[in-house]
Amino acid sequence: MEMPPRVIELDDLTLRRFDPERDRAELFEVIDAARGHLRPWMAWVDEHSPDRTAEFLARRQDAWEAGRDYTFAVVLGGAIVGACQLFRREDGPDGVMEIGYWLHPAATGRGVATRAAGALVAEAFRFPGVEHVEIAHDPANRASGAVAARLGFTEDRHRPAGTGEELVWRLGRQEGPVQKGGLQKEPLPEDVVEEYGVGEDVVGDGKSSGSHPPK
Repeated sequence: MEMPPRVIELDDLTLRRFDPERDRAELFEVIDAARGHLRPWMAWVDEHSPDRTAEFLARRQDAWEAGRDYTFAVVLGGAIVGACQLFRREDGPDGVMEIGYWLHPAATGRGVATRAAGALVAEAFRFPGVEHVEIAHDPANRASGAVAARLGFTEDRHRPAGTGEELVWRLGRQEGPVQKGGLQKEPLPEDVVEEYGVGEDVVGDGKSSGSHPPK
């Protein structure tokens, strides 16, 4: 069964598979500290608790082993600052994988979400038969849109979500700067810059098992 590596090193940034025992307390504290930052985009933070964190980590281990989805801790300076996920939607078409991500506010504005998402896009296209990768977010979360645009994604459609609807971006196997060996090198189109601004990232809320990052 094709699986991504357990650890992805990106210079000062590391994506690694969660350890349910080692990471439980730290992940709870990170989410708790970021609760107000995440709440506009991720309703699950209002149900956040130590028990929920433990359940989340256990589910993510089972899902990884089953080949359903792969959730990574985003680690910067030795500390967990968020999470990102590569997965297939249960109701999604063949040949499509999706990524989701969220960050503690202290890690935003530094390109962390863009680099993490770019790494997962590259991993997605290593899976046989995957022709497209998608990022979905609340239309009001323009920071997530900026991350997708920097990676060469284009707006594809809107779809129903638990909070109303979400905007879906799509990238094909042969499209975008990620497939050319890096992140966005050429200037973004003027309409994209005007719509989403030029900040690196705030919080990504690609889909996890709902319309938001890992939960």
